[in-house]
Amino acid sequence: MGDKILIVDDENSILTVLSEILEDEGFETAIAESGEKGIEVLQNHDKGSFHAALVDIWMPGIDGIELLDWIKEFDPKLPVIVMSGHGTIETAVKATKKGAYDFIEKPLSLEIVLIKLNHALNAAALERENEELKRKQRPQTIDIIGKSPEIKTVLEQIAIAAPSDGWVMINGENGTGKELVAKQIHFQSLRKTNPFIELNCAAIPEEMIESELFGHEKGAFPGAINQKIGKFEQANGGTLFLDEIGDMSLKTQSKILRVLQEQRFERMGGVKIFEVDFRVIAASNKNLHEEIEKGNFREDLFYRLNVIPIDIPPLKERKEDIPILIDHFLNQFSIDGQSPKKKISKEALDSLIAYHWPGNIRELKNIVERIVIMVKDRIIKQKHVPPVIRMANEEIIPVGEFPLRFRDAKELFEKQFIQTMLKRNNWNISKTAEVIKVERSNLHRKIKQLEIIVPK
Repeated sequence: MGDKILIVDDENSILTVLSEILEDEGFETAIAESGEKGIEVLQNHDKGSFHAALVDIWMPGIDGIELLDWIKEFDPKLPVIVMSGHGTIETAVKATKKGAYDFIEKPLSLEIVLIKLNHALNAAALERENEELKRKQRPQTIDIIGKSPEIKTVLEQIAIAAPSDGWVMINGENGTGKELVAKQIHFQSLRKTNPFIELNCAAIPEEMIESELFGHEKGAFPGAINQKIGKFEQANGGTLFLDEIGDMSLKTQSKILRVLQEQRFERMGGVKIFEVDFRVIAASNKNLHEEIEKGNFREDLFYRLNVIPIDIPPLKERKEDIPILIDHFLNQFSIDGQSPKKKISKEALDSLIAYHWPGNIRELKNIVERIVIMVKDRIIKQKHVPPVIRMANEEIIPVGEFPLRFRDAKELFEKQFIQTMLKRNNWNISKTAEVIKVERSNLHRKIKQLEIIVPK
């Protein structure tokens, strides 16, 4: 269903015609035959339920001007278009000065009603987007946790790159904190008071990514019932973060390259040229050099983006940061859950440090959160560390800690056995398959079935 419009008029014929026309155009409508009824309708809905109101000025009882005053108190962001007869143009002008978005003369032209209504809706949507962006983009501190030489190198690179306007390519496995690094660069840059706009290229369906990036005009394609502001336009003056850029199709890569080179574009279905100025930070968990060789990624786009490369080390290469990260997450979940901070025993900490963390910091954070929620003791002991981690470390797990059902225990053993053997063979799938005497295709199937993350 489309935007919801309130129509207030004391003439039933106008209520009926406007309601039918707007619903034919994809809008949802509610009608009220008086100012009093209009107030009642609004009070019976949550603030923000309606996207615009069409209000007649001349009505018995509470007239359109009084209703306008009430609406501006009740929901200041709701755009109101007043409708007036020939004898009340002065009143209509007065209404616009009091906050009405626009006015329409009677007898009504349905074409003009639709044009002005869409203008009001687009202006309101843009205002909401701008306010949301400002709220999200207030300068803030983004902490990157760690004291290892590897993470110190990353922090030094951020400090050097951030004040410049150079484009950045962040490389790293899933869960290493590429988004955090991108935000740190933005908030240390000269663009820090302007928007930081994110687009996860892997999460947007191919048929929608152009709309997400370029935006579209109403009617650009089936289902485009309103204008949409794209990421390029939203990022103007700020930073555009393209996450997992290696997952973009070659067709989309080509279109993006043109915009990045020219700093100008058109919305889908539009003819107006928009000129933009934004900094690009891209990130990928794939080896883009290999993707170029395979023909999956454009070489010219890579070199356009790869001005300042920053490589994020996986957690297994910065193990000395694990105790610091665990302490940080224990503090965080203690504050979020309003419960006393838990402590961790040396044995439990050693077990967590020994694990290879294929899911990196994201996996570590999830594990710590799970322990904080599920363990009622104030001290986290080795027995509280999930069996999935202890078995990967080749620790002996007491029988009482296994799942009760044979099928679940078998699956857990298979997962830990395969993870352990992969780890012993440096995550080489072909070599592991040969060692454990299974077909490589069967091992691949098991890895996928058991959701085992293989480091790249």
